[in-house]
Amino acid sequence: MEDVLAVYEMPYDPLYPVVCMDETCKQLIGDVYAGIPCAPGRPARVDHEYVRNGVAEVFLEVEPLAGRRHVAATEHRTSKDWAWWIKSMLDERYPDAIQVRLVMDNLNTHCVASLYQAFPPEEARRLAERLDIHYTPKHGSWLNMAEIELSALSGQCLDRRIPDMKTMQSHIGAWENHRNNRHPTIHWRFSNADARIKLRHLYPKL
Repeated sequence: MEDVLAVYEMPYDPLYPVVCMDETCKQLIGDVYAGIPCAPGRPARVDHEYVRNGVAEVFLEVEPLAGRRHVAATEHRTSKDWAWWIKSMLDERYPDAIQVRLVMDNLNTHCVASLYQAFPPEEARRLAERLDIHYTPKHGSWLNMAEIELSALSGQCLDRRIPDMKTMQSHIGAWENHRNNRHPTIHWRFSNADARIKLRHLYPKL
């Protein structure tokens, strides 16, 4: 816990950006019957029957101090999916960063070994050396600021029926552009000093 909180207390440095990432899923649901659009004085109406069209896996990263985020939907959530996400993050979104300080939960696919499953050893090592990984503790996913951004995504974009992957990608792409144009940052206030007082029951008794 204190490791993650110490990272959040670091000043902004574009060469060593702090990036938080997380994943979620969204069931793809289509309509059996076409809905009735809204009209003056009448909300839109949707029939209660629906059809399941699978599940979309949603990857999200956010740089809290810069107010930047990126989100994408895939059909799977494997170690190779995570590895390709990391490669695109490092090479496309943070090409000038010396090292990315990455905060995420300790999921079995969130490890350097996943890079070696997806890329040749030389490439996997190159990517691994540009990562400074900080895991949130077990039952401590609330320490990941990406969950704040996922909550915004769920409430502003995913709170509706989305029938297929193409529509999902269109919706989250529009949400990402709108959100990034506004540059909302996240001001984390919970510090190690706070943790030692409010969460002292989690510390060993000396």
